Amino acid sequence: MPVKAPSLAPVLPSIPVRTVDQMGLRELERIRLILRGGSVIDWRRMHFQTRDEVDRFLRLCQLDVSRPYDDAWGRTVLADAVEYLRKTFDYRVAEAVAEPEELHDLFLFASGAKGLARYRRIACIVLKVMHVIQHIEGRDLLFRLAASEAELAEMVTEKVLGVAREMQEMGLPIVEFAHSIKTRDSLVTKLIAKKETVAAQVYDRTRFRVITRKREDLLPVLYFLTQRLFPFNFVVPGQTENTLLPFKGLLAENPHFEQFIPQLHLDRDFEDREDRMGNAFSGDSYRVLNFVVDLPLRMDPYLPPPESDTRPRKGRVTFSLVEFQIADEETARRNELGDNAHESYKRRQKRRVLNRLSRGLVVPKRQG
Repeated sequence: MPVKAPSLAPVLPSIPVRTVDQMGLRELERIRLILRGGSVIDWRRMHFQTRDEVDRFLRLCQLDVSRPYDDAWGRTVLADAVEYLRKTFDYRVAEAVAEPEELHDLFLFASGAKGLARYRRIACIVLKVMHVIQHIEGRDLLFRLAASEAELAEMVTEKVLGVAREMQEMGLPIVEFAHSIKTRDSLVTKLIAKKETVAAQVYDRTRFRVITRKREDLLPVLYFLTQRLFPFNFVVPGQTENTLLPFKGLLAENPHFEQFIPQLHLDRDFEDREDRMGNAFSGDSYRVLNFVVDLPLRMDPYLPPPESDTRPRKGRVTFSLVEFQIADEETARRNELGDNAHESYKRRQKRRVLNRLSRGLVVPKRQG
């Protein structure tokens, strides 16, 4: 069996844990995006202030643009986005945005931290299109590689548990960080229970359960994950179940966030107007934050070295769907009691599956 090439994953500089009191508008927007399962496509401004901050974010996206091949790939995606906007909408993209001195400038333009005022709107639109194109490229790359689902799950697990060890070494108050992979039987049951019986719509094949010591530890742990493991903008829209940390409750518990309300992308009552459906099989008092992330993975072990890569499209990053389930220790304990217990959940799910399979095929009992 041939030995695979090593990964060329960028090195992330270490960062201190950010407490809730140290969090501002930037952190509030990123956390809210995860809590509601939103999309950065709806944003109108980024929140980067320095080049180093952008560089760290790009590395988290698995791009080290100090390397010529990563920079070239980033500029390929940028050129595709600019061409799309010009061709589809006849949109005038300023040359400073279309061909920046550094890719970092795009994010600083979109944050209003650099360049002319009009560059902010243009850069935001370009970055949104780049976000979509990069996902399309990542999916296409995965289809072209000889990487099995099991190998991807192994890569994901190694990456996530590596960050888990780091968090524990830094003293973050985590009492449990466990992972699980759905069995084939569980997948079959879940697909039949869902109205949309498409295998691609099972987002929790690889799932990580994170339990913090106290409720007040939830936000620092959640935000650290967005700084060390996955970029905040890679949360999968519409796949969050949040019965644990409602946004208004977060504001009430942390009054210093009130000063940022007028600057938010969405008004404070936005979640109240959303039509949210919880998990049909969970107990009424079950509380959890469940969200799905497109975790970026470098696929260098399955690709030729950059210097001998002759592919027409030279992307090296793909994505793997990963579910995170987060709660504090007391909430996790209550979630295992009575109607909330996992066995009760599975029983309700199996009942739904059996009813769906037998509908129209079982002769009703004779009535008296």
